[in-house]
Amino acid sequence: MGVERAVTRWYVQRQRLLTEIASLEQALVEQEQGEQPPEEAEQREEQRQRLLARLEEAQARLQHLGPCPKPMMG
Repeated sequence: MGVERAVTRWYVQRQRLLTEIASLEQALVEQEQGEQPPEEAEQREEQRQRLLARLEEAQARLQHLGPCPKPMMG
């Protein structure tokens, strides 16, 4: 039962990270498609840099999570 718990925990963490990465990528796409007045360009660039930093952090956490602790057999 301990192995099942570890696999379930890994799977939930992985799904959470994948969802976070997808939402950050979507936010970046939406930001790039939006019209930006010249006076807001600097603010949008700062926001873009924050989104990119969060995206890199989430990808690093996913990489650190590694493979499933036990192969999932049907």
